[in-house]
Amino acid sequence: MKKIARSFFNGLVLGIVQIIPGVSGGTIALVMGVYFEIIEAINQFKKNLRKNLVFLIPLLAGMAAGIVGFSSLVDYLLRNFSFPTVSFITGLVAGVVPCFYFQVRAKGERLKAKDLALIIVPFAVLFLLSFLRQTGAANPADMITSISLPHILLFFAGGFLAAAALIIPGVSGSFVLLLLGIYPLVIYSVSSIRFLLTDLSNLDLMLDICKVLVPMGIGVIAGVLSMAKLIEKLLKNYSREVYSVILGLLLASIFALSKELFFYGGGSPGFMIVLGVFTFALGAIGSYKLAEKRL
Repeated sequence: MKKIARSFFNGLVLGIVQIIPGVSGGTIALVMGVYFEIIEAINQFKKNLRKNLVFLIPLLAGMAAGIVGFSSLVDYLLRNFSFPTVSFITGLVAGVVPCFYFQVRAKGERLKAKDLALIIVPFAVLFLLSFLRQTGAANPADMITSISLPHILLFFAGGFLAAAALIIPGVSGSFVLLLLGIYPLVIYSVSSIRFLLTDLSNLDLMLDICKVLVPMGIGVIAGVLSMAKLIEKLLKNYSREVYSVILGLLLASIFALSKELFFYGGGSPGFMIVLGVFTFALGAIGSYKLAEKRL
């Protein structure tokens, strides 16, 4: 029973994380110590079916609850307490950076030219992509009525890439959706599930939600299955190189997260800055302590 509760809680946290642009679900999974457990459960699903189902079902249920139940709360915190909220999240990411750095420098070796290249290139790519954030988008309620086949294919691609981002630490699935321009529609559809549950006879709303979430859900499944196999092989055969790439992505994620502060407002500046410094330190120390035990 404790394992089921733990899996549900971990899924709840990962679900909430998926809503926030710039935050990597893979990184948070590493911090919480469930990353490799998720990879193993997916790749070895048939070998130990009962054990993996007991782990994955509550994890997925928790993720669904986190996404549906906390989307409005996360949006409220980002809009009204942006600095301390984003500072805490940035601290969570920053706290695991030293642990990955020491993984790259395994056995006390100095950083090589190849290591630096594998850190700098993904950092530069994500750094440049962070400037492509879309602003001034139309009202999602209006956008959802004009969805066509190309949009549905885009939702599938978005689900695939977001799932891949969940598997790859340092990359944010919701940030990928932002770059594709479908993040507002996805959040609107997820938030609308609550209203649908209170009125299941609303077929128009059900159809609108399905047009977005069904193709995206299929893409998520395809992305998780394909990327889990790939990342397991890479970690087994090229662990130093993988950790170097993840380190670069994490550093770029910190920059991307810090930029989020300029897109949200709210609160007294002086108080928010002090609170933000505290939440950053809290997040950084907590994630470092956790990651130190896991990596």
